[in-house]
Amino acid sequence: MPVVARAPRSGSCKATSPMMPIAAVVAAASDWGRLDALINNAGATKHVSHGDLDALSDNDFQFLFGVNTVGPFHMVRAARVLLEAGARVSGRASAVVNISSSSVFDGRGSSIAYTASKAALHSVTLSLARALAPLIRVNAVCPGYMDTPWWTRTGQDAADKLREAVRSMVPLQIASTAEDVAEVVMLLAGPTSRNITGEITMADAGLRLAGR
Repeated sequence: MPVVARAPRSGSCKATSPMMPIAAVVAAASDWGRLDALINNAGATKHVSHGDLDALSDNDFQFLFGVNTVGPFHMVRAARVLLEAGARVSGRASAVVNISSSSVFDGRGSSIAYTASKAALHSVTLSLARALAPLIRVNAVCPGYMDTPWWTRTGQDAADKLREAVRSMVPLQIASTAEDVAEVVMLLAGPTSRNITGEITMADAGLRLAGR
């Protein structure tokens, strides 16, 4: 049975602390002594208009880079030995999948700091893919809009209008769900993609092509 590690839910611990990933990885692998996949899905943002430069502080940048860039690095470092053990048991490379954002490709996103932190995660993904081969593959998935309850914070009516606006805009004419993105993630985490590493994969129904 494949062994996959995930960090605890946001709020129960801090992804920016190097001790949290170690504890999470040890707990996940304690019964098996190995990991076959690590999915770095923790993330944070702050919504700030890109033209409002005074609304982003140094602390905002440090927090967002801490969660979105440094956190995944801590997790990979903590899991490396267990992922390598998984590769030796299975006979194929273990997998790391980092969750990024399609905003990196057009410089948009919820804030400049958020998009910059995800762009940095791309660089980390490529560097780790080179450094950890051949026992560990490292890839990233870039969602765009996802139809989740998160958007209802401003009201159901606003969320419904946004969903329809995205659906009419993207080439595939669908509003991507979390399950759609999860299928791409699991493809990259599983043996079907055993010859793929260092890839930044879009999973946005073509949102980037729409020009927004």
